[in-house]
Amino acid sequence: MGIEGSFWRAIAVYRVASLGYAALVLASAGGYRHPVAGWSVIGLMAVWTAVTTVAYSTARSRPLLVADVVVTLGCMLASPYVQETGAGPAGVLPITATWVAGPVLAWAVYGGRRAGALAAVVLALGDLWLRGLGAAGVSVPVNGAVLLVLAGTVLGHVTRLTRQAEERLQRAVEMEAAGRERERLARGIHDSVLQVLALVQRRGRGARQRCAK
Repeated sequence: MGIEGSFWRAIAVYRVASLGYAALVLASAGGYRHPVAGWSVIGLMAVWTAVTTVAYSTARSRPLLVADVVVTLGCMLASPYVQETGAGPAGVLPITATWVAGPVLAWAVYGGRRAGALAAVVLALGDLWLRGLGAAGVSVPVNGAVLLVLAGTVLGHVTRLTRQAEERLQRAVEMEAAGRERERLARGIHDSVLQVLALVQRRGRGARQRCAK
């Protein structure tokens, strides 16, 4: 559908922008403790962004969406091997930064609010395990988890409403087209009946004239 396609294009734009933000965070942090590993993860994120951008524009399958979550979760959980020890509990963003929300948005558009919320819970649990509830306090990781769940739920709900509106519009267009076709057929039948009646009338008049002679 056209409107749903706009959602997928918006997700692709979000992924690219989030990838740029993650690369900027890595560069501003001096590559963290292991720059080579950090840029390797960013490279993998870039490749996966390209793959999903192309794949979601043509085929949106459940295995691809599952792989999206797995790859994103793997990139996020690579953060301890890139950053300083204790960076996660200290409240430092994972190396994926906001890029982690990509699969949540994809699942929300594909399957609705429940699917979006479920994908958000999976990734939020990974983030909570990574950062913990220690030195950074409860608010930082929990806020991130809540935002992920809200994003998945709200976008899934909006997508469902959009599909319903588009389906109703399509039905209205089809009903209007069917009504016009019925009117066209009715006019055709009406004109045919009038032509037959006129022909019968002319022949009847001619027959009377012949009888009068």
